[in-house]
Amino acid sequence: MSLDPITLAAILGMALVTYGCRLAGILLAGRFQPRGRTKAAFDAIPPAVLTAVIAPTLLATGWPETVAGAITIAAAMRLPLLGTIGIGVASVVILRALAGG
Repeated sequence: MSLDPITLAAILGMALVTYGCRLAGILLAGRFQPRGRTKAAFDAIPPAVLTAVIAPTLLATGWPETVAGAITIAAAMRLPLLGTIGIGVASVVILRALAGG
């Protein structure tokens, strides 16, 4: 088995950027108190992250997963994370059963 050097460089580069963003967030979070639009943007981060995680599944699978993803995104706007996960799992199970798959 061989590893392409370009692939390895891409993986390492993505890892560095990911951890750099996380470190920057930790270092910057304690330096200011968000208000107004900034606070609203920070409050919207969990649904945005959830959307980014499930977006590939929404686009690469059948209609039950796509509809369940839309339901999950809508739930994420109002519910805490645990409730959102529960609704997402339940909706995909029910829709898959309805689709016969």
